[in-house]
Amino acid sequence: MKTTLVCSGGLDSVSLAQVLAAEGRLSRIVSFDYGQRHRKELEFAAACAGRLGVPFHLVDLSGLGAALSGSALTDDVAVPDGHYAEDTMRVTVVPNRNAIMLTIAFGIAAANGDTAVAAAVHGGDHFIYPDCRPAFTDAFGAMQRAALDGYADVALHVPFVRATKADIVTAGAAAGAPFAETWSCYKGGDLHCGRCGTCVERREAFHLAGVADPTDYEDRVFWCAAVAAHVAGGA
Repeated sequence: MKTTLVCSGGLDSVSLAQVLAAEGRLSRIVSFDYGQRHRKELEFAAACAGRLGVPFHLVDLSGLGAALSGSALTDDVAVPDGHYAEDTMRVTVVPNRNAIMLTIAFGIAAANGDTAVAAAVHGGDHFIYPDCRPAFTDAFGAMQRAALDGYADVALHVPFVRATKADIVTAGAAAGAPFAETWSCYKGGDLHCGRCGTCVERREAFHLAGVADPTDYEDRVFWCAAVAAHVAGGA
């Protein structure tokens, strides 16, 4: 089963790339520039494709991203600090982002004879992002079967959709994922900030998985307080 992977250059999608490559299933990597303030992640996605020796497709959606206004990822809106399981993180939603990206990826996969499209959505995203939930991925897979009926048979592969980010770190480590060569931070600075939701989640995942975190963070203290507050709140 040759697989097109939607890859942001983050820990989750690079780990999945490594797993698919180890299984001999990775066919190509597709990434999207939607005007995200942290577009430096795309450099890590391109490097992942080069490292694994597969074609890299960069799709320019910057014009569309500008129309999907209101998100802290695309507009001049502050990226909040704290844990993902907080309502403040809803400002990081880009409406229909995964639906749009996956639709394009399915077209690329079908045009190139691939039989699956993979995405690294996971259980930790469910609270904030509706297009990372099993209800969405199940419905989307069915929709694409109808959309390509008679032309191509392409499945949606989401092995982490019910997994935790710590599970992803464990799987990535087993497959030899180069975690230092991934980018998560939504603020897009020189270093991971260590404070935004995706940084806090990243740090927590390494801790829970018992895997050394090679990431340089600007704030090395904030994570402990954020996790303590999250646990105390019973989230």
